[in-house]
Amino acid sequence: MKKQIVMWAALTAVTLLMTGCTAETPPRPVAPAPATPSAGVAAAPEPAAAPEAARAAAYRKWGIAPLPAPPAPPAVKPVKRAPGGPVPVISDIPTTDKVVFLTIDDGAEKDPEFTRMMDELGVPFTMFLTDSVISGNYDYFDPLVAQGHGVANHTLTHPNLRTLSPEAQRREICGQQEKLRKRYGTAPRLFRPPYGNWNEATRAAAGSCGVDAIVLWRESMQIKNMQYQRGDRKLHPGDIVLAHFRGPAELKGRTMTEMTATMLRKIQEQGFTVARLEDYV
Repeated sequence: MKKQIVMWAALTAVTLLMTGCTAETPPRPVAPAPATPSAGVAAAPEPAAAPEAARAAAYRKWGIAPLPAPPAPPAVKPVKRAPGGPVPVISDIPTTDKVVFLTIDDGAEKDPEFTRMMDELGVPFTMFLTDSVISGNYDYFDPLVAQGHGVANHTLTHPNLRTLSPEAQRREICGQQEKLRKRYGTAPRLFRPPYGNWNEATRAAAGSCGVDAIVLWRESMQIKNMQYQRGDRKLHPGDIVLAHFRGPAELKGRTMTEMTATMLRKIQEQGFTVARLEDYV
């Protein structure tokens, strides 16, 4: 009997030593090994974020419904300056796609909420910038450029070009080309004359400064409504839409984001979406 007790005590000591326990502490429970998938059966993937749901939420935040995605850019741009030829002057783009193109002029209003809005919505537009309006705050436009929006030329000082000599016009256009090239690394390809006023001297000057197209417009966004050039008062495929960097002082208390949301709703109501102008010119 004594021999059996000694053997039982020895066995208990070995067991406690192997489990890392003492006589005073009970053995720790051992968690079961995680199950491994059977051979040939892949583990279920983690749920991915739904980009469409996130996009819809961003649009809801700004009070609008998501715009349809634009079609793929054309393989050949429908507007192209012939080598050595005159600079095209355009108000719209020849296309059957139900797209319009947003352009925003000068740069007077520098609303950080607009920068946030464009980042969240991903709606492309082209900025036609005037140096005298933005010379003290080019930094505001850097995030918009980083988002992929186009940079274009709107002269140094926003004059009525038709009142200037050919050389003075060239200074206005080439001077802003150079400023924008230094700031953003490349010279703009597109130019808009202030007030839409131009003559053949403007076209020649723009060509000598490396401009590929003079861009006018078909519609302009006012405070709450669009102003149309055509009598049918509606959008057409390829129309170029003009807006301005404006704030409450010019928009009768409305913000630039409110004006932009209204513009996007009017585009959507007519069954259109927004494409990138530089993909077509």
